[in-house]
Amino acid sequence: MEFRHLGRSGLIISEISYGNWITHGSQVEEEAAAACVRAALDSGITSFDTADVYAGTRAEEVLGRALRGERREGLEIFTKVFWPTGPGRNDRGLSRKHIMESINGSLRRLQTDYVDLYQAHRFDYSTPLEETMVAFADIVHAGKAHYIGVSEWQASQIREAHELARELKIQLVSNQPQYSMLWRVIESEVVPTSEELGLGQIVFSPIAQGVLSGKYVPGQAPPAGSRATDDKSGAGFIARFMTDEVLGTVQRLKPLADQAGLSMAQLAIAWVLQNPNVSSAIVGASRPEQVFDNVKASGVKLDADLLKKIDEIVEPITERDPGKTQSPAERP
Repeated sequence: MEFRHLGRSGLIISEISYGNWITHGSQVEEEAAAACVRAALDSGITSFDTADVYAGTRAEEVLGRALRGERREGLEIFTKVFWPTGPGRNDRGLSRKHIMESINGSLRRLQTDYVDLYQAHRFDYSTPLEETMVAFADIVHAGKAHYIGVSEWQASQIREAHELARELKIQLVSNQPQYSMLWRVIESEVVPTSEELGLGQIVFSPIAQGVLSGKYVPGQAPPAGSRATDDKSGAGFIARFMTDEVLGTVQRLKPLADQAGLSMAQLAIAWVLQNPNVSSAIVGASRPEQVFDNVKASGVKLDADLLKKIDEIVEPITERDPGKTQSPAERP
């Protein structure tokens, strides 16, 4: 396992992180989830990403139990706040009330006194940004989080939050966006802004929810039990890639993976790690062997000719559809 600094901070994280968005507490049983966490630890992964909303807060509980007994100082644990975690009007968003209550709930479920990175899961248009950042600063100053991050924020929002963070003497060090060969929305504005300000990307869905593994074939029904067939496993999230055109493009990448001596999934993960602004790529798993396969992408260097051939094959999405409203099924 290779390691990288998170942005320009002093925090060092594994360049492959283990995430439990749609597995722990919902898609797989706890015993299998614990086996995947053990596989991650055995593979050298030290960075673990979750969120209070995953599986209705159960994902944090499962991860907390799976990491129990590990040396806390040897781990980097990330979680997030924003999406609803209860029925009340204040059980969501980035108000001071929700942030303060959510961090305490997350720490209790994760069985830890602090998280290394506390992330705003989305931008809250209904709460003043200053209120949000002051709450985050109080959490950092209380020792409940070491660093602050955001997820899927626009470049202008990142810039404004970074300025407030500096005034409040806390470190805003990361953004967690979707990023893959097929989805490159962050490259035009978010990455240049982050490089300027010293933030690193912790990217999710580097394999495009399994599409870049090559297991979905154009003209054929998705394999039984795959994420494309399971509403609880992000079927709505994956739908944008489930066209014959995209799936055919992915199949054309297989000879390039073979040429590089990589599986399709390894090629996809290695590709995002070639971006110097990416500090870590999040992988999830329902079986330990998936973890062992994915971590082999760590340290892989793809040559310029291979990267050029990938660009010639793939026509990625580079702009988010401004008319599309994100659904609950699309919570990374």
